[in-house]
Amino acid sequence: MSEYDDGLVLAVDIGTQSLKVMLVDRFGHMPALVRRRYSEAYLSDEEGRAEQKADFYWDEACAAIRELKDRFPSEFSRMCAVTITTIRDTFVCLGRDLSPVRDVILWMDRREAPDPQLSLLQKILFGAVGKTEMIKMQYRKSMCNWIRVNEPEIWEKTYKYATLSGYFNYRMCGKLIDSVSSLIGHVPFDMKKHRWMSPGDIRMCVFPMDTEKYFDYAETGSILGYVDDRASAETGIPAGIALYASGSDKGCETLGMSCTDTDKAAVSLGTAAAVQVTSRKYMEPFPFISAYPAVVPGCCSPEVQLYSGFWLVSWFRDNLAHYEKEAAGREGGSPEQYLDSMLPQIPAGSEGLVFSPYFIAGVEMPKARGAYIGFTDRHTRAHMYRALIEGIALALRTGLEHLEKKGRFSVRDIYICGGGAVSDEVCRIVASVFGLPVHRTEAPEASGVGCAVSVFTAMGVYSSHEQACSSMVRIADTFLPDERDAAVYEKEYREIFSKMYPRLLPFFRKYDSVV
Repeated sequence: MSEYDDGLVLAVDIGTQSLKVMLVDRFGHMPALVRRRYSEAYLSDEEGRAEQKADFYWDEACAAIRELKDRFPSEFSRMCAVTITTIRDTFVCLGRDLSPVRDVILWMDRREAPDPQLSLLQKILFGAVGKTEMIKMQYRKSMCNWIRVNEPEIWEKTYKYATLSGYFNYRMCGKLIDSVSSLIGHVPFDMKKHRWMSPGDIRMCVFPMDTEKYFDYAETGSILGYVDDRASAETGIPAGIALYASGSDKGCETLGMSCTDTDKAAVSLGTAAAVQVTSRKYMEPFPFISAYPAVVPGCCSPEVQLYSGFWLVSWFRDNLAHYEKEAAGREGGSPEQYLDSMLPQIPAGSEGLVFSPYFIAGVEMPKARGAYIGFTDRHTRAHMYRALIEGIALALRTGLEHLEKKGRFSVRDIYICGGGAVSDEVCRIVASVFGLPVHRTEAPEASGVGCAVSVFTAMGVYSSHEQACSSMVRIADTFLPDERDAAVYEKEYREIFSKMYPRLLPFFRKYDSVV
């Protein structure tokens, strides 16, 4: 028996659209959970921009934790530890007093810095491996570079450039520190060696940041500090409760679905969709693109991300599904539920209509754009919607096959989570596209379970993360591939989808000079 056997871990999960605070026991049950949807997810004074007040998330989290305490007092009294997971690649500019000096720029912001000034040696080295354009894109997408160029007075005031989770830890325990598994984004952190890059590192040309702006980090599972009196007064959490290092939201999701080795892949169908594995061997998914530190110590989490993801469902709903929105309103359901009901009406392959979901270019596809191909007079909006879902799944399969080839492993099972995974029809499509069993776990919040797996293992309740997962993660539903649908998707994937981007790339390259 452990002293923590009856304890509950408070997991605070800060997302893009909402936040969750939950108490999780050592069996993965959540006896207390509060969700809080933001009234305004982000602020935008220009198309493509997404910012939020720096203390917005902390204030929302404090309100949610106090609500949790009021609604579940007996469960709240059993709290034995706290951990925090947040959205990735979102940083806070802090002054010398560690107060924010500007609003937070979210990961989804599309502004770009100007191209970097590479030295002759850098041009030769990056050009030799064909990665000059990728390096330039990484630089342009680094918000620290945009701030430095466009707001030099703000950058001058910035003493520490902290992760959102690191800032949360500071507000919770008085120390500006973060888990290495949360230090993910466009900053000069060496994710293989778990340390900040030195000034002489050739990769510093992507993030030319003063080392003074670095902050402290700790390995996953470490105690970062203890809830201080100020945080206790604001949240209601008893002072002195230990604050543990877990990881980023996607990393905790992967662990929370029991994906602790390369025989399982975690597929997240959120605003941004992603496929991720946990590997004991370090492997970069793409050259100069690091594998993230896994929440399982000593492992990494190579990932391929589809930035547009299930944001595309919102795009389709708002731009092409006006009739469906009205019908859903009349029937008392949501537009997403109405669209979901259309999926079984259309056969696998959408009768030849194929969708390329790369609306938002990524570092490995810097010139990508979205496309529908194969329209005929029989195609309807229902065909377009099913093709959209199929295109997302096909893109994620492309990512998984790339990881398998790169790492020389074979995935046998898919574990799925995120808003898109709520739909049985979507899960069936994913299973048939991948040709693998798709499992949906019991807990409604995989990231919260992953946080708790990390903490209970660190506290010694379990001897390993695998043992913790066996007790804390349960499969609720399994979706097997439909043989006929899988054959359709296999043919579509090999003969059409996998060839679309290379064939369309010459046209996409021309858009920069035309549009």
